[in-house]
Amino acid sequence: MENQNISDIIESYLKQILADSQQVEIRRAEIANQFNVVPSQINYVIKTRFTIQDGYVVESKRGGGGYIRIEKVKLLDNLDFIDSLVTAVGDQITRHDGLAVIRSLFEAGAINRRESNIILAAIDKTAINTGNVEVDERLRAQILISILNHLRYES
Repeated sequence: MENQNISDIIESYLKQILADSQQVEIRRAEIANQFNVVPSQINYVIKTRFTIQDGYVVESKRGGGGYIRIEKVKLLDNLDFIDSLVTAVGDQITRHDGLAVIRSLFEAGAINRRESNIILAAIDKTAINTGNVEVDERLRAQILISILNHLRYES
């Protein structure tokens, strides 16, 4: 654990809780106190490590009785999740975020290892290399959205 930073440790802690249940409801201040960090550190971990691309839906309520709910969703059981994933991909997506989408699809069982590798090859920087990063990211998004839409209607 000595090579892990505090964000890794907090992420690991929350994922351990999620391993036992589909969702966790936390109070940001309580977790911050537990790990002796500022509450914004908890926001950072949740915003960067529990994204829709990674298969998580995050909901929060602010105020005195506020909470942050993190839910691990199964892709094929939830068409709203696929819709959210399409929205998250948007008009353009970085290679790194594209990899997270594919990892999420694989972990959810929506695609197998071979299919993952084929999609990875299709969105890799060696396959999409127009010389213009913005155009590359737009092409990558179009490919991923096409795949997601296809998965939506596959049984």
